[in-house]
Amino acid sequence: MRPIIWNYTKSLLASSFFGLLALTAHPQAFRAAVSKVNITPHTSQQLLGYGARKSTGVNDSIYHRVAVLDDGKTRFVLVSSDICLVAPSEYDRVAERLENELGIPPENFWWSLTHTHSAPEVGPPGLPEAFLPNRYTHQYDTAYTEETEARLVRAVADAVNQLEPARLSVGWGHSNANINRRARDAEGKTYLGLNPDLPVDRRIGMLRIERLDNSPIAIIANYAMHGTVIGGECTLISGDAPGIVADYVEKKSGAMMLFINGAAGNIAPIYSTQAGPSRLKEFEPLLGDRILEANARMTASSPNVALDPGKTTVGTPRKKGLKWPDYMKKYTGRNSTGTEIVNLPIRFLAINHDIMIWSAPLELFCEISNEVRNRSPFPYTFYYGYTNGWLGYLMTDEEIPLGGYETTVTPFEPGAGTDVINAVLGYIEGASNRSILDQ
Repeated sequence: MRPIIWNYTKSLLASSFFGLLALTAHPQAFRAAVSKVNITPHTSQQLLGYGARKSTGVNDSIYHRVAVLDDGKTRFVLVSSDICLVAPSEYDRVAERLENELGIPPENFWWSLTHTHSAPEVGPPGLPEAFLPNRYTHQYDTAYTEETEARLVRAVADAVNQLEPARLSVGWGHSNANINRRARDAEGKTYLGLNPDLPVDRRIGMLRIERLDNSPIAIIANYAMHGTVIGGECTLISGDAPGIVADYVEKKSGAMMLFINGAAGNIAPIYSTQAGPSRLKEFEPLLGDRILEANARMTASSPNVALDPGKTTVGTPRKKGLKWPDYMKKYTGRNSTGTEIVNLPIRFLAINHDIMIWSAPLELFCEISNEVRNRSPFPYTFYYGYTNGWLGYLMTDEEIPLGGYETTVTPFEPGAGTDVINAVLGYIEGASNRSILDQ
């Protein structure tokens, strides 16, 4: 049996009791608010996502977008930032500030990154330093990092100060803007490219927040797609397709849009690594219009909202010989047999009886999140990727022997995908049982 560390926030008995309270307490007190702050630098910055390179200009601005949800018992913060990756230790640093300054516990703060490959580095490199040391011979810009952190904290505070009575809607959309990127040649060699014959996830997981008069506050759209429309030879700062689509939806709908990436580890945009930004606008109809159509179909909304956050940690064997950065020691360790493991944190947010969102600091292959969604008892089950840091790619066991780029940037051994599926479904099924008790 593979070793798995379970670290639930509550015992099963306590979960049943307090989960029941969360689903029934203060149902009429739901409030929400949003804020948005520009984080485009004024100086040339090291860009993250391809080889080491510095920015030479700005194609489009990049932002923190913040949504705060409050059911009268639990205050939950979701941030979508036009950033490629941050180390989990960087997330921890910001989470500590939010707890100290605003009283928001870390399990109620999710920092999700859109994964644009045309935005500046923020904080220390984390595991990329171990995988690709030749890219990280420079010191990250501490001044830009500190300003980016400060703007995030201020944006959360601004949203908290603007909380107002609200309603929530949920739904699904669909877009053909993405494609599997595990290309193969006739000999079976796997490399980065486009492959229409392999799995993909084209669902858009939709949440809408609106005022009691039905005027829009926010659209939260969850879609799996690498932020790689612009290739590495272009040195302009950009939110890439996620940022362009968010801007477009905001202009068309009047709501702030948070783009939340999904299990995009093996999913590219259908136009990828272009020489410049010229094809970005094509994603306005390809994805932006599909989000707007899904939003228009979501006619039912409710002010009766209960939030039930939770977490677990999965301990799964670590790749042998991997040099682990000292400042990320809390994310590794040894199990009872002495095997080195990755301590993989997974977060959950149950909303009422029908919505389950789970997140992880991963570039997850879509087959894994697809399986969780297909087996979940919650009709709306969303996976938020690139959230609260980055611990590399997590591949399926079937794809690992076929090689490819992703095998060089993963800290995990075969079997990790199964460990995650079992842990996530175990938590979700327990949460579903608590919901049944309340009915």
